[in-house]
Amino acid sequence: MDEIPLSAQFLALAVLLGCSAFFSVAETAMMASNRHRLRHLASQGDRGAKLALELLGRTDKMLGVILLGNNLLNAATATLVSVITIELFGEEKWALSISTLLVTFAILVFAEITPKILGAAHADQLARVLAFLIWPLLRAAYPIVWFVNLFVSALLWLLRLKPAAGDENSRLSAEELRSLVLESGQFIPQQHRSILLNLFELEQLTVADIMTPRGEIEAIDIAAPIESIKAQLATSFHTRIAVFENDPANVVGVLFQRRLLAEAFAGEIDHAALRERMSEPYFIPAATPIYTQLQFFRENRQRMGLVVDEYGEIEGLVTLEDIIEELVGKFTTRQSDFGGSLAWNNDGVVLVDGATSLRELNRMLKLNFPLDGPRTLNGLIVEHLQDIPEVGVGVRVDGVPMEIVQTQDRKVKMVRLHRPAGE
Repeated sequence: MDEIPLSAQFLALAVLLGCSAFFSVAETAMMASNRHRLRHLASQGDRGAKLALELLGRTDKMLGVILLGNNLLNAATATLVSVITIELFGEEKWALSISTLLVTFAILVFAEITPKILGAAHADQLARVLAFLIWPLLRAAYPIVWFVNLFVSALLWLLRLKPAAGDENSRLSAEELRSLVLESGQFIPQQHRSILLNLFELEQLTVADIMTPRGEIEAIDIAAPIESIKAQLATSFHTRIAVFENDPANVVGVLFQRRLLAEAFAGEIDHAALRERMSEPYFIPAATPIYTQLQFFRENRQRMGLVVDEYGEIEGLVTLEDIIEELVGKFTTRQSDFGGSLAWNNDGVVLVDGATSLRELNRMLKLNFPLDGPRTLNGLIVEHLQDIPEVGVGVRVDGVPMEIVQTQDRKVKMVRLHRPAGE
């Protein structure tokens, strides 16, 4: 080394730091890269993305060659600095101490921290480029990397640690996917983001959570006078109407209204004709998951079903439109709808129909009503008070102050909610 000019030694030092910086950038960029984005690019024919994915699938080998090169270069840098120091100042302890501090500072700034920040900030772009350089290095140093990894594997075995495969590390749970959708920002329009979020919520829902309660079902009594039935058909806004006989719990069929209107106005319809036009009622267990019911609707070519409990008693009615509305939002008008979208006014108050579902209140008003009991606000209040409250009664349920505004037919019809303190 004494015969090598000092300028050449400083040049070699700069080269060593630069190469070490390359390995630091490569390590951070490869490990911080988005594997899902790389898979997308690879599916479109990006060779760099394909090569990067192959390297990430062999993480132990890739890290082996990167760390091998980085540590060799850092050790060589420290050795070269010592040689230069001795040549300039002799074997003075103070000179060697200062040179150690300086080389440590240089390695941290130029070969570690700065390259790693750069690699993390542009991980996806750099990973696709650096993969072309890392791959031949891995092949060239494979015997050494394989030998080193023998000791690494033995140590992991002794510690009873089993590294996860590359594919397992890149898998996302439903909650992680939901978080990604929430953080997608401008990349996904708000309307599309809402639909995706609704998809995650459907996993926990059953038909009982979205059904129209039995008390709100519009149905026809086939035993009623024909003129009364015609009048009801003429004023109904539903396309399919349940038909019962004498007792609302005794549903005997379903009528497709549009096929009856012309005959009803022409006076050509009677009880016998109604019975001929009725289709068999379709019953659904209350615990049926929504996804399963959607498949049943498709397989059975049905659009409406009656929800029954474990004893066969009718609890409500669910339609294909109800399921679709859970995905895209409400687009039909129902008797139980009140005021469209719910929102707190400037005073932190909102007027709510008692039939509104607790799920909808939680979603639209950012509340935390429990969902493992009653499904509607009316049910929640009645269960809490163990009685039908009078108009004007105030109550606090799950931290939400509320006032009974209207009751009707043994139900809480209208409630005034007040925003909870601290919301």
